[in-house]
Amino acid sequence: MQYSDPATLSFLRSRRSHPPKLLSGPPPTREEILDLLSIAGRVPDHGKLEPWRFVVLERATLDRLAPLLAEYVAASGADEAAVEKARSAFDSPVIVAVVSTPVASPKIPQWEQVMSSGAVCLQLLNAALAAGYGAAWLSGTATQSEFAEAHLGVEPGEQVVGLVHIGQRGATPPERPRPDIAAKTVFL
Repeated sequence: MQYSDPATLSFLRSRRSHPPKLLSGPPPTREEILDLLSIAGRVPDHGKLEPWRFVVLERATLDRLAPLLAEYVAASGADEAAVEKARSAFDSPVIVAVVSTPVASPKIPQWEQVMSSGAVCLQLLNAALAAGYGAAWLSGTATQSEFAEAHLGVEPGEQVVGLVHIGQRGATPPERPRPDIAAKTVFL
């Protein structure tokens, strides 16, 4: 059995997010989204607690939520530029909200469970990119507890850890500077 997967390593070396403003429709089908979510669920999960869940925001829901998010931002006293940014935050073809749902456990700390939720975001992002879609993992005002509980079905004690935007790829954005890994690494 071969354990090396050069194609996957090549993909991971060159992967990059695609900003939502560069995404277009059509979105993945529900069947494709469920497949991507199945892949996303294959993350480290100490204790097999599955301390996360998904809320898939399709176009009709995104259209309904966009003005509500803009109103929410305006009510916070933000300037018009922030309100307009909020109004466009749901322009992607489909957005998957990854919700951290910590489980009471005497053995597995909550921070590990939140890390598992973050791993789900990255796994979903990479699965969407590998499937040929453009995708980006963002947060923003819509992930704040008050908005998420009122409009995304998030319960008290839960937290949206990421909004994964998925759609057809547009133009590839320019490469961004990457970290100097040697400068950030110590061998002991």
